[in-house]
Amino acid sequence: MRKIISFMHLSLDGFVAGPNGEMNWIKVDEEIFDYVGKRISKGDTALYGRVTYQMMEDYWPTAADKPTATKHDIEHSKWYSQVHKVVLSKTMENTGLTNTTIISDKLADKLNEIKQREGEDILLFGSPTATHSLIQQNLIDGYWLFINPIILGQGIPFFANIKEKIKLRLLPTNRQFVCGVTELNYAVDRQ
Repeated sequence: MRKIISFMHLSLDGFVAGPNGEMNWIKVDEEIFDYVGKRISKGDTALYGRVTYQMMEDYWPTAADKPTATKHDIEHSKWYSQVHKVVLSKTMENTGLTNTTIISDKLADKLNEIKQREGEDILLFGSPTATHSLIQQNLIDGYWLFINPIILGQGIPFFANIKEKIKLRLLPTNRQFVCGVTELNYAVDRQ
């Protein structure tokens, strides 16, 4: 069965964005882009909340066509155009969207149905509100976290309104990047 893996940049104190949604503190460089690009290039399904999806949709479909496009822009734009996108939204309509499925109700049933299909793991990118909903329904199978060397003190927390303990198992695929970001991979321990 496919797994839902949450991919997120975090501050050391567990925030995914500043109090007003700021993400200018996130460190990304070519080393991280290359590393992440290799891993997600195997993925065939991306999961987003509405806000993150709209942000991605505003940039990635044409990112490779810009005169200033970087290697990362070209590679990720190509991947984005090919990957199946699943969007969690109660307000979006699935009219005219290419290679995109909108889930507006019966979240657990519909995501479990997608998990049963053939394919690679489903990567949940950013989307803190969607992530909170999935955590509360015990639908996330793993966490792929990039801990940034900063303490924000306040902002949008990654883990919010957790009702029960979630046991995790650290996977051996962790890495520290030159820019100071540390990657941590955890599997949810369901035993």
